[in-house]
Amino acid sequence: MASRRYFGTDGIRGKVGQYPITPDFVLKLGWAAGRVLAKQGTKKVIIGKDTRISGYMLESALEAGLAAAGLKATFTGPMPTPAVAYLTQTFRAEAGIVISASHNPYYDNGIKFFSSEGTKLPDDIELAIEAELDKDIECVDSALLGKATRLDDAAGRYIEFCKSTFPKELSLAKLKIVIDCAHGATYHIAPSVFKELGAEIIAMGIEPNGTNINHEVGATDVKALQARVVEEQADLGLAFDGDGDRIIMVDHLGNKIDGDQIAYIIARDALRRGELKGGVVGTLMTNLGMENGLKQLGIPFVRASVGDRYVMEKLLERDWLIGAENSGHVILLDKVTTGDAIVASLQVLASVVGSEMSLSELSQGMTLYPQELINVRFEGDSDPMNAASVLAAVSDAEAELADKGRVLLRKSGTEPLIRVMVEGEDGAQVLRCAQTIADAVKAAS
Repeated sequence: MASRRYFGTDGIRGKVGQYPITPDFVLKLGWAAGRVLAKQGTKKVIIGKDTRISGYMLESALEAGLAAAGLKATFTGPMPTPAVAYLTQTFRAEAGIVISASHNPYYDNGIKFFSSEGTKLPDDIELAIEAELDKDIECVDSALLGKATRLDDAAGRYIEFCKSTFPKELSLAKLKIVIDCAHGATYHIAPSVFKELGAEIIAMGIEPNGTNINHEVGATDVKALQARVVEEQADLGLAFDGDGDRIIMVDHLGNKIDGDQIAYIIARDALRRGELKGGVVGTLMTNLGMENGLKQLGIPFVRASVGDRYVMEKLLERDWLIGAENSGHVILLDKVTTGDAIVASLQVLASVVGSEMSLSELSQGMTLYPQELINVRFEGDSDPMNAASVLAAVSDAEAELADKGRVLLRKSGTEPLIRVMVEGEDGAQVLRCAQTIADAVKAAS
């Protein structure tokens, strides 16, 4: 398989104004994608975005490129990534495009593509788009140029879809829920979903201004939500990330419930109902506690490389339905085609209501091992992971942890970061080992 120059594990992403997240490149990308996708039929593309200020600029550039290739663009406005995947299927569009950098700060942005089935683009299509990028833009004849339209009822359609994944015999009427929308794409969607299912809602992170997305709110920073849940004496809290494909929950005591725990709760509930098909796919980052907890229930578990693309590959390979990353990506293939934070949270709430147990009680079936994750920024093409000093630090840590823990170093697929992860039974030991390795990585960068 040829290597990609632009597409990472989650589309194309970077700092706005720096190549490739520039208007001229995105225009060319729209044209290249249009050339490849136009060969397939309807010539219609659904385009959604999150709430970043740069979204206006980039969607204009994309639309111009697509139009030059003869494709029609239908804009949804701010819309969660999984909503665009859903709408792409619903409208039988050629593809869906999301302008978002997900959980990254506002000054980053990115472009992700979905196939007509609402899944990530196949490798051969991504490579075909990259091949077109090497060519000069050729505009189709004027009569064949693409038109742009707006999809006015996109939010309402997606809200109804989300509600349809919650059991009809259940209601959220007895729950008080704090919802944190990260000033992102779920701000006008999530509150309605949970309110219409009967819950008492307290919403935060619903005032996007173009630059506050993910800033001290949402799935990447739940401190404000934890405090608010306790202060309001709510039953639980839900934190979405900027584009609505990650969910982190908070129980009534203010404890964080991550993607591993969420997948565990959903899998155990499916087992209780006799509806579990296969097992659970996690990643290299999945906590050992989840693996052990599933093992005790007799539920199979396998690890994929980090990234929802790889989790999806393993699910399809094994014909399983539940996959997750501890960061909050939860894929439920009996309900959706990609990670969907609102749908995943609804399945946990169905377990809360159906079992008449609190989120805190449901999460206690598995015990998370202490896990320390330190991100170390590096510049240029250096590869500090292979430095002798780093390899020695990793070897020392593994010897110290013995069979009661593990060490993982990996490059982020979306940012210039080395992620140092150490996990084990002794929290102090884990922290010390992680810090020592991170210091070695910094020195070698």
